[in-house]
Amino acid sequence: MTAAPIPTGTQSQSQTPDQTPALIVRGLSRTFDVSPPWLNRVLERKPRQMLRAVDDVSFDVPRGGCLSLVGESGCGKSTVARLVTGLYPPSAGTITFPLEDGRTVAAHMIFQDPYASLNPRWRVHDIIAEPLRELRLRTTEAAITARVAELLRTVGLGPADGRKYPHEFSGGQRQRISIARALASEPRFLVCDEPTSALDVSVQAQILNLMRRLQDDFGLTYLFISHDLSVVRHMSDRIAVMYLGRIVEEADTETLFATPRHPYT
Repeated sequence: MTAAPIPTGTQSQSQTPDQTPALIVRGLSRTFDVSPPWLNRVLERKPRQMLRAVDDVSFDVPRGGCLSLVGESGCGKSTVARLVTGLYPPSAGTITFPLEDGRTVAAHMIFQDPYASLNPRWRVHDIIAEPLRELRLRTTEAAITARVAELLRTVGLGPADGRKYPHEFSGGQRQRISIARALASEPRFLVCDEPTSALDVSVQAQILNLMRRLQDDFGLTYLFISHDLSVVRHMSDRIAVMYLGRIVEEADTETLFATPRHPYT
């Protein structure tokens, strides 16, 4: 099925990212308390144990561009994603979304596992409609229904799919639903936490091409989290390499692949 354009949004006149930052992160850190329960610590006379998952991370994401954070499991990249979207409060540092056209820009997230992030008891129509209702972006049920149908067409599904439940779809289709739900709030900035890692290779390509089309057409900005270098090479303008909670190298995509400087890269 041919995907329809997003009915609301501002089309990008150029595929070259604006150098104005959409996100500014400075000195970001996050520490977790991984200590045993209090009584165990008292009886065993052990101190509290703290884990610094993110340590003094700084980067900018240019408006209309894509910065990818790459690294092995446990390096802290998904923690950065949750810090940026407000799911975790930072232990130190600042996260700034500069005003765009006089309005605040909020980050919205596309999660790694679409089945886990979709309510299995809700029909797809209600899943996508929830942001429209909560943010009062549409005021009547007729307008909500029309907007949900438009979003489903945008991601390559049909309006009739709104009557189904998440378990009736394949993994790739569920990720399309997750993207439609993220687009429902009319975002400018999306945090994509390994959105294709649970999908087959052929389906990965379809989802990545969809995300590139949406970015090019409507000037979306992505912070893309992945451990797959072929994926980030396809998606990214710049790549930042994370190791043990720190960014050890950052460069534009072709430079990083051609002349990596850090041994870990």
